Amino acid sequence: MSQFLKHVIKCNISQTYLQYLPLKNIQARHLNLLECHSKDLLHKHGVTVQKFKIVENANETNDLLKSFDVDEYVLKAQVLAGGRGKGHFNNGFKGGVHVTKERTKIYDLLKNMLGYKLITKQTPKDGILVTKVMVAESVDIKRETYFCILMDRSQNGPVLIASPAGGMDIEDVAEKSPELIKKIPIDIFEGISDKVALDVAKFLNFNEPLASVAANEIKRLWEFFLSVDAVQIEINPLVETLDNKVVCVDAKIQFDDNSQFRHKEIFELDETSESDPREVMANKHNLNYIGMDGNIGCLVNGAGLAMATMDIIKLRGGEPANFLDVGGNVNENQVYEAFKLLTLDSSVKAILVNVFGGIVNCATIAKGLINASRKLDLQVPLVVRLEGKFLVKIFFISTISLDH
Repeated sequence: MSQFLKHVIKCNISQTYLQYLPLKNIQARHLNLLECHSKDLLHKHGVTVQKFKIVENANETNDLLKSFDVDEYVLKAQVLAGGRGKGHFNNGFKGGVHVTKERTKIYDLLKNMLGYKLITKQTPKDGILVTKVMVAESVDIKRETYFCILMDRSQNGPVLIASPAGGMDIEDVAEKSPELIKKIPIDIFEGISDKVALDVAKFLNFNEPLASVAANEIKRLWEFFLSVDAVQIEINPLVETLDNKVVCVDAKIQFDDNSQFRHKEIFELDETSESDPREVMANKHNLNYIGMDGNIGCLVNGAGLAMATMDIIKLRGGEPANFLDVGGNVNENQVYEAFKLLTLDSSVKAILVNVFGGIVNCATIAKGLINASRKLDLQVPLVVRLEGKFLVKIFFISTISLDH
C-alpha cells in the first residue's frame, strides 16, 4: 500500500496491533504481483495497457528487438516498491526507469539493471535484486491521474479513490492538497454505475469524448476488481495520451489470500524472492506468521488469543518476536513446522506457547511439542500453557527435553 493510501484510509485496527505490525508487514499478508504480471492480467480483462515484453537476461536483447519494434521504449525494473524512477542501483547506475528511442542502447540499459539491487525510498536499505525488466512501448503522456479501488474496513466495503494529480508525488497531493482527492464508498450490490464512472472521469479532468472512454475504463477496472477477488487496485498513473487515449501505465494489485483456491493461476505468479523467507515457509504449511522485532517467540491458536498474548508480553515488559497463529485445524506436523519456524529466528531468546483447547485438541499440540523437542534440539527457555479440550495444565520447560 502506498504512503498516499495511509493519508486517505484509516483502517479500523487496534492501536496495539498497529504498534506490533508496521505497514509493510500488513501489506505482506496479501499476494503482491510485479507490475508486468499485473498489466498482463488487466489486459486479459479488457483494460487498456501499453504493449510490453518481460526480459530476464540482457542477452535476450536481439530476440526482443526482432519481435518488438516500437518508436520509443520504456524500461522498468520489476520490484515490489515505488519510486523506481528516482532510485539507483548498487553498481552506481541511476534510475530504475529509462526511456529511449535508440534501440542500440537497450542492451546496455538491461545489462546495468538485471542482476543488481535497486534502492529506492520504499526498498530495504540494501535494495532489492532486479531479476526482471519490463520493456514496454512508451506512451506520449499528456496528463497523469490517479485511480484506486480498495477494501476499506471503516467503510465495510470497497472505496474508490481518485485524483487528477497523479504521478510519483501523489503522497504529497494527499497531504498538501486534499481537495484534489475524491473518495467514494461503493455499494457492493450496485457497483460503479455509469453516472458515478462518468462523474469520476470528469473529476479527473477528462473531457468528452474522452470522458466516456475513461468512464468505461473505470467500469472495467471495477469488474476486474470483482472477478479476481482483489483487495486493492492502484493505477498510478492513469493517463491521457497525446493521441487521445486512456491508458493504465502503472498498476499495483493485491489479492485476498482466502480466494487462492479460485485463482490458482494468479497465485502461482507470487514473487516470493522479496518476501520474508519465514513468512513464505509459514504460508507453505498454512500457518499465519508475521515477523517482528522482539525476542520472545509466540505460538498461539486463534488470532484473538495471539493478540492478547502479545499484549500480555508487552505489558510485562517483554517484546514479541512474532505473530504466529496455528489455527484451529492444526496437526502435529504443523506444530513441528511452527517450532522450526521460531528456531530459525536467531533473535528469539525464549518461546511462549499459549493454547486454548476450545478449538484445538491440546493433545495434538503436546505431541507436536514433543516431536519438535526431539528433532530440533531446542536450546531456549520454553513456557507452555495448554488449557481446555482433553487437558488442563500449565507447565514450564527450559532447555530440558520434553521427554523428561
